[in-house]
Amino acid sequence: MKKHLIKLTIASLTLITLIGCTKGVPTKFDLNQLTRVDVQITAENSNNEIIIFEEEQINMVREIFAGIKWEENVESEMDRAEDMKATLFFRYDKNMPERLLEYFIWFNQENETSIIIDREKNSLGSLDKENTQKLKKILLNN
Repeated sequence: MKKHLIKLTIASLTLITLIGCTKGVPTKFDLNQLTRVDVQITAENSNNEIIIFEEEQINMVREIFAGIKWEENVESEMDRAEDMKATLFFRYDKNMPERLLEYFIWFNQENETSIIIDREKNSLGSLDKENTQKLKKILLNN
């Protein structure tokens, strides 16, 4: 009985040490950790998917997403389905799987701006005309 108690104590201490030394999953991501973008075009009633992984295009996506003006804690509903869904892949640790963040994107035809929603954080973002055109060009692979 005493041996079992000692083994249980050692196992418990080992487990507590392992859990205490483990890094938590980050809640904020540095755009420099962006490695890939998967784009699903939904506006044309098709399932077109584009994968962006070239460094030059990833750098442009980083610059564009850095310029998004975000409004936090916004409950938003749109009148129509999103034009596309972009999944951003972040590698924060080479020994861990990538973290995925989904963004839903609507392009406004009248003023040529775009609206981006991060449903995970309940955030609503907007882009100006110039960055919208750049984003559209990259994501639509034109």
